[in-house]
Amino acid sequence: MIAPRQIHTITGGGGVALHVPEYGNAEGIPVMLIHGWSQSHQSWTRQFAGPLADACRLIVPDLRGHGLSGKPTGAEHYDNSAPWAADVHAIIEELALQKPLLIGWSMGGWVVQDYLRVHGDGAISGFSLIGSSGATGRHSPVEALERRENDTAVRATDMYADELGANLAATLAFLKACFATPPDADDLAMMTGFNMLCPPSVRAAARKRHEDYRPDLAKTTVPALVQWGVHERLAVAPMPQQTVDALPNGHGIEYALSGHAPFWEETDAFNADLLAFARACSQKESSS
Repeated sequence: MIAPRQIHTITGGGGVALHVPEYGNAEGIPVMLIHGWSQSHQSWTRQFAGPLADACRLIVPDLRGHGLSGKPTGAEHYDNSAPWAADVHAIIEELALQKPLLIGWSMGGWVVQDYLRVHGDGAISGFSLIGSSGATGRHSPVEALERRENDTAVRATDMYADELGANLAATLAFLKACFATPPDADDLAMMTGFNMLCPPSVRAAARKRHEDYRPDLAKTTVPALVQWGVHERLAVAPMPQQTVDALPNGHGIEYALSGHAPFWEETDAFNADLLAFARACSQKESSS
């Protein structure tokens, strides 16, 4: 396990204490890696070493309600754009990040879009949405909603339950659904552990949102990526391509061997793609 180079505690929206580890090169290209629903910053362990970490300053917060960050009670802290946008803004400001790249996986992609909705893209150099989409809940394509509804592991109803046995079983099934090739037993145990740090009420409020971010994406001017796996079971077709189509300066990268987590399943290819994107965005900012 790679230890963080530094750990910050940052006050986010509404006074929530955010646990924000930092990895990589302190003088590198600033990149904020934002994890998905019920996860933690440990989702990104395969990005903490190698060429990507050598070139980039990796800021990897635990989202509010997740990991070691504060967990306020009440759906209003999770079911709208304002708190998530405030948290990202606070991290950028507190750490004096100059034109960072925002990278959001799954629900983390919604958080990136929450930030864009509230603050626009003037303070960032680019962004990527991994296994995510520009529309959630009832705004999602009907065919995608039907596929998700018929996939019990993805629907994950018991992840909202207070009964521990049912919750654990649903969490384990959900994690397995995120991968085309299941992680080994130790990795799966680690993932299950940090997923259980997210309370059922937070899971429900954060996931059961109905957002159409496409008008917000249409206003963006910075480069953007959409990255997804061929074997995706969460952000299923046509969600990724519809998101690419909503972006004025976006393009998609599809990973042939991955499900919902290409950064884990095809680490070398993903890290190389992200590093190339980070360098291109950084160079664009330098020349402008």
